[in-house]
Amino acid sequence: MRTIGVVTGSRADYGIYAPLLQEIVSAPSLELALLVTGMHLSPEFGSTVAMIEADGFRVSERVEMLLSSDSPEGIAKSMGLGTIGFAQVFDRRRPDLLVVLGDRFEMHAAAVAALPFKIPVAHIHGGEITEGAFDDALRHSITKLSHLHFAATEEYSQRLIHMGEEPWRVTACGALSLDNLRTTKLLSRDELAAKIGLSLEKPPLLVTFHPVTLEYEDTAWHVRELLEALRLSELQIVFTMSNADTSGRGITQMVNEFVKDRPSSRLVENLGTQAYFSLMAVAAAMVGNSSSGIIEAMSFALPVVNIGTRQAGRVRLENVIDVGYQRDDIMAGLRQALAPDTRARLQGRANLYGDGFAAGRIVAKLKAVPLDSRLLRKRFSVAEDKAVRSSW
Repeated sequence: MRTIGVVTGSRADYGIYAPLLQEIVSAPSLELALLVTGMHLSPEFGSTVAMIEADGFRVSERVEMLLSSDSPEGIAKSMGLGTIGFAQVFDRRRPDLLVVLGDRFEMHAAAVAALPFKIPVAHIHGGEITEGAFDDALRHSITKLSHLHFAATEEYSQRLIHMGEEPWRVTACGALSLDNLRTTKLLSRDELAAKIGLSLEKPPLLVTFHPVTLEYEDTAWHVRELLEALRLSELQIVFTMSNADTSGRGITQMVNEFVKDRPSSRLVENLGTQAYFSLMAVAAAMVGNSSSGIIEAMSFALPVVNIGTRQAGRVRLENVIDVGYQRDDIMAGLRQALAPDTRARLQGRANLYGDGFAAGRIVAKLKAVPLDSRLLRKRFSVAEDKAVRSSW
């Protein structure tokens, strides 16, 4: 019996993890240890740990780490508290493998704390690039702290190998979030309207804007330009909450002021995977800088107006329209996204981020990999451009 520790810090990564958690729980040879931290434990972000427990997953450990501050000092201190908290957890219990996802500072804290305990780390969504956020540095740092890598595309797999990771450690499994599309029953338009509190007679805009952490001083201007562009739209607008990043609280305040003056707009604290995908299915377009616009939106033939540099460097699909921060650029992107021929052109196109069977590939590796010195002792491998072939 192997214990697989899984670190989750927000509603976003939990939604991505869901198929993997089910696979781990269903595997007779695996035991799940769910380590909950970050925004899940914060009332400001909805205390979404309750959502995890409502789904039937047992929370093994809670690691408090978020300070009530979105300043650079506050974020840096939260990172330190996270490392201390996970060190205390690993002193009590040591999973055989630790799974982390993406590029958040909560994940980095867990990976750093695991290092002295010789806990092998499996990293999902490595090899990607997001030039506008310091998450980019955290992601690559987690790569070097990790022993197994599960990449969303073959290109990302190759980047991991060029970073010196041995090819046998790298699996091109596809984006885990796409597994949810096979298993999630979407809400009807009426059910979704009741949950959000809007009529949804016409397709709304789905808007998510996160702080661009390498440009955090400009966050207020970024959001002001976005809201001015949206103010001219006659469509209903559904905003989702931004992350707990530098200057993130300012975004929430500005959006709250905006929706007060617009009865046809809502800021939703936590949609959950089912309602979020249901909204993507009926939305007219997606606007902002969320990774879901890059990865999942194509599966709904949903046009995406991607603003600024936060997602710069990620593999783009045909639905993504990149624009600058100024309101005129955003409005031009919206006109293009809402044009009838844009949606028509996207119908029937494949999502190159995967086929929806990533969880099974990840669990197969977690069950089979020998937990020996070869796994723990990392060698720097000279890249030979050997393809890690996709399985889909």
